Amino acid sequence: MTIRLALQIPNFSYGTGVSELFPTVIAQAQEAEAAGFDSVFVMDHFYQLPGLGAPEEPMLEAYTALGALATATQRVQLGTLVTGNSYRNPTLLAKAITTLDVISQGRAILGVGTGWFQLEHDSLGYEFGTFTDRFKKLDESLEIILPMLKGERVTVDGQYYTTHEAFANPRFREHIPLMIGGTGEKKTIPLAARHFDHLNLVCGFDELARKIEVTNKRCEDIGRDPSTLETSMLVFAIIDENVTEDFIPADVKQRAVYGSPEQITEQITTKVLDAGVDGVVLSPVTNLDGYHPGRVTALAEVLRPALGL
Repeated sequence: MTIRLALQIPNFSYGTGVSELFPTVIAQAQEAEAAGFDSVFVMDHFYQLPGLGAPEEPMLEAYTALGALATATQRVQLGTLVTGNSYRNPTLLAKAITTLDVISQGRAILGVGTGWFQLEHDSLGYEFGTFTDRFKKLDESLEIILPMLKGERVTVDGQYYTTHEAFANPRFREHIPLMIGGTGEKKTIPLAARHFDHLNLVCGFDELARKIEVTNKRCEDIGRDPSTLETSMLVFAIIDENVTEDFIPADVKQRAVYGSPEQITEQITTKVLDAGVDGVVLSPVTNLDGYHPGRVTALAEVLRPALGL
């Protein structure tokens, strides 16, 4: 698995009717594929997130949408950034991701995290608990999911989950790439070092160098070559040459790039790549004025050489 230049589709509010909603999603994924992006991600949420819109704004269920995108694309890897472990029984998640891998002919990525959006949990009836509770659940969930992805039968009598010879069949590949999102130095990064292929860093530009340093150290602590754990950063992108720094809200300035393709490429180079991060996941801001075909393509033409692509 390589994630160097990826697209996240963070919302489905395009100023159109529902009948045009998913055709617009397909158009975004197909444009990214044609422009040389290696991966396309959707969020695993049921309500829109604060800062991106109201809870009532359109939000598609992730794995249903990914299954459809698998039939509309040929090359890009597909996954969530990232799946909330608390939303699905681990056996169901293992089945969902192996099914996506079959449908996509080996292009699925399993992105997973603890789950954090309390409104969704409270509204939809999922147990939220403390962060420690959710992290323990993720640990136990991985004891079930990882062997199932390898084709093993799994029996677990745990604190949170119980299975008896659970298995997933059919499977397309012996290994589905694993990605975790976050930057916690006590739990997330050590977990990434133990089990994952990719760590997506969700933090500010000013924190990246330290997070990479900690990640490398955690790998070395367990005898893992740090170069085998890929890293990327999730970056909000406003692709509009008329946008200036004054337009960016203060609370996202450390995670946002803006301007022309050349300006954005310079920002990503100096703020992300120079910090030692391997790649970037672009999350275009489309909820302001809809999806504009061609913007992502124009950015990719300039950005790909900077990424060595």
